[in-house]
Amino acid sequence: MTVYFIGGSPCSGKSTVAQVLSDQYHLRYFKVDDHLEKYMQMAAAAGKKCCKAVEQMTPEQNWMRKPEKQCEEELKIYEEIFPYILADLEKTECEHGILTEGAAYLPSLMKACAIPVNRYLSITPTKEFQVSHYRQREWVPYVLEGCSDKEKAFENWMERDALFAKAVQQQCLHLGYSSLINNGTMPVEDMMAHIATHFHLQL
Repeated sequence: MTVYFIGGSPCSGKSTVAQVLSDQYHLRYFKVDDHLEKYMQMAAAAGKKCCKAVEQMTPEQNWMRKPEKQCEEELKIYEEIFPYILADLEKTECEHGILTEGAAYLPSLMKACAIPVNRYLSITPTKEFQVSHYRQREWVPYVLEGCSDKEKAFENWMERDALFAKAVQQQCLHLGYSSLINNGTMPVEDMMAHIATHFHLQL
């Protein structure tokens, strides 16, 4: 079965384009974030170091750390849960294929699985675009509930994601995978057309 992978970082437009393209080309949409908590619990139960550590942290302990440490840990978490994602993908069926997206699809993990360059691309936002959109999301305060300095925690979170985006971009460049950087000016229709062409999708 053909599987198309969209990686990248949060708040880049991955979910929006993946959902629409899946509907348009009759693909099964598999969103990693819908299963993320389950995967992290499975990894923690299996003794995976980073997932186990994060599971035990309070919001204060998590978000008040240095962004560099948070980013390093985020990359490791995706490595730890990746086998569980692959296991679920192998059990997912669709006549026309699967389109799956999530920050967990690091270029390095794609390369390790020999995913062809025309079956993967990443989408990352500029930091300005990322921050402006997170500011509009009503659930953000709930994520930071329990932090003594919510604004500082938010700044750490945004810097972590910016560092993560940079890491993904560098991996793509090094490994030869396609990378889109969304600064908010590209219409969603143009982004979808670019991705459809990259994946050679046909109706």
